[in-house]
Amino acid sequence: MLHAALDFAVAYPDVVVDWHATSNVLVVLTAPDELSLGWLCADAAAAGHRLVSVHEPDLGGALTAAAFEPAARRLVAHLPLAFTERGEVRK
Repeated sequence: MLHAALDFAVAYPDVVVDWHATSNVLVVLTAPDELSLGWLCADAAAAGHRLVSVHEPDLGGALTAAAFEPAARRLVAHLPLAFTERGEVRK
C-alpha cells in the first residue's frame, strides 16, 4: 500500500501538493478481496477520480493496492481501517 501512495504522488504531484497543504492525513483502508478492490477502482475511474492501481508481478499480476485522490473519499468511506481488528479505531 505504501507503494500505491508513492506511485500516486509521482503520477499526480499537483493533487499531493494540495492534499499536503490542506489536510496531510493519509488513511489506509482494507478491501475484502481483489474483486471488490477492482470494482472500487472501476467505480472511481468511472466517476472521474484520479487513482493509481498496483498489480503485483510476484502474485501473477494480482491487484493488491490502490491510492485514490481525496475527492474519492465517499467511495471508500464504507471500508474498514487497515491494521485494526474488525476495522475499529485504535486510540
